[in-house]
Amino acid sequence: MRAFSIFLGLLVLLGLPVADAADSGARSGPALALPPADARHFVIQSSAGKHGDSWYWEDREGHRGGRESMNLRGQVWEVDMQGTQGADGIPTSLVIHGVSPQGDASESFAIEHGTARWRSPIDQGQAEYVGKAFYVSQGGPIASTIWLLERLLASPDRRLGALPGGLLSAEELDTLEVGGGSVPKQTVHLWSVSGLNAAPVPVWADKAGHFFALTAVLGWLPEAYAGEQQRLEAAQAGAMARQTGEIAHRFLAGEAPPLAFIDVQIFDAEGLRFTPHQTVVVEKGRISAVGPVANVTVPGTARRIAGRGMTLLPGLWDRHMHVADDSTGVQELSLGVTSVRDPGNNDA
Repeated sequence: MRAFSIFLGLLVLLGLPVADAADSGARSGPALALPPADARHFVIQSSAGKHGDSWYWEDREGHRGGRESMNLRGQVWEVDMQGTQGADGIPTSLVIHGVSPQGDASESFAIEHGTARWRSPIDQGQAEYVGKAFYVSQGGPIASTIWLLERLLASPDRRLGALPGGLLSAEELDTLEVGGGSVPKQTVHLWSVSGLNAAPVPVWADKAGHFFALTAVLGWLPEAYAGEQQRLEAAQAGAMARQTGEIAHRFLAGEAPPLAFIDVQIFDAEGLRFTPHQTVVVEKGRISAVGPVANVTVPGTARRIAGRGMTLLPGLWDRHMHVADDSTGVQELSLGVTSVRDPGNNDA
């Protein structure tokens, strides 16, 4: 999904009672699809318990379908998906019906006469369609993500264009053996999918490249393997942490030059006042000089940032932030946040 619904798992971290979706009742709306008997079934769960059910299927003509029913602390999702595909397995049309906590979840996508058109609860648009681009839905059931993942893994280089825009790619990070006892053992593969979110998204698939599970506090798992959620999350946490380190190393090659903010306003915390026309120099991660513009010598190698009319702060606090993974810190820093308070999480 375009906004990718992993963040929903953060909503259950406080451990409040969660009703089962079957007891919630669907809101009024169009009749939603009924899963066929051979549909793949996934339970939606967290450590707080089960939150709902999801199904995914494909018929002999290649039509794709999905149905999802979830109740998360009284917030209800009752949605389905129906889609058609071209010879390359990429959607030529996709329709989502149902309701979410935000209201009507209706969404549509179609390719007609070389033009791709889409409409969702948050946007609408069109673009020339030149092939090999997968429409990433804004909402709907996990079925749309399953379809996308399996098409991406089937691509020769595991790269795929996206609509409304972007490029999707997948990198294998790890494997894990699951099952045992009355549940057949199998080896599942952890894939890191880039292009869906600000950070790579971990998704599990079987050896044939079929979707197995997605879990980040809130998980979609095959019913027979529902007890594997903690093991899957532990394995992917370690693998994603290693990947984050590798990504950081690629982007942090060499020592950064000095940085100078020229002619900014700064806040004097002791004097409780703003002081204008100041220059601040940062070297090797530390502030090396602060003072009036005329009094501060800026190193010749410094990167200069003109700050007239702007206020420079040493760092913001995010007083309510749920740290999701190792990418959270980088994202917060990009917004000027240097310190966070996490009021509830499952991180060790």
